[in-house]
Amino acid sequence: MPGLRGLSVSEFRATPTDAPDNVSGVAMEFATETERDEFLRETEAAFATRRFTNSADAFDTVKAYVVERAARR
Repeated sequence: MPGLRGLSVSEFRATPTDAPDNVSGVAMEFATETERDEFLRETEAAFATRRFTNSADAFDTVKAYVVERAARR
């Protein structure tokens, strides 16, 4: 539809946790807060202009990105 922009990933939140939940979220471990903050900046930049047609697509795309990044570390 003309003008349909889709959903942004701005609805996602990064939250520190002691109980990771990879079912309704995705968990990563960082050695330092600086490393975590850098990862969040990179992730935000990677998805700043992306739009998705539905929240499931957005979630799966962001989760895949995080899992791939974690595997490269």
